[in-house]
Amino acid sequence: MGYDLHITRKINWFDASPSITLDDWLEYVANDPEIQHRGFAETPTADGGVLRVEQTGMCVWKEYSPGENRENAAWLWWSGGNIVVKNPDQEIRRKMWLIAQSLEAKVQGEEGEYYGRDGESIVTPAKAILAPDPSMPPDPKRPWWKFW
Repeated sequence: MGYDLHITRKINWFDASPSITLDDWLEYVANDPEIQHRGFAETPTADGGVLRVEQTGMCVWKEYSPGENRENAAWLWWSGGNIVVKNPDQEIRRKMWLIAQSLEAKVQGEEGEYYGRDGESIVTPAKAILAPDPSMPPDPKRPWWKFW
């Protein structure tokens, strides 16, 4: 299993829209020299084999510094209108926030929490996650998540 974080344009990552399209993602990747589109991810298994997952939009962050475990890699993939990362550490969450800024999106966890530029969870009142405050009209030039 694991815990997924999502780069999303949606109010909640599981909503239908507005989506980050696969074309949006691949265009971003083409302009970020640190990210490489591979279309697959591989990891060694305990029995000495290799587990391979193939999916269009599967990318690796080449500049990730996984510390002592050099087998680790930072995989990001497009799925359901979001960019997803499984079990990201703080370094990956900071990179996700930078990517989100370029895609006019935000970083949101499975349970609805948001993450800021420092890779830490942002404490947000529950009602703010579910719906915007109607007394504050949206400013299309400055989406609400860019205040963090």
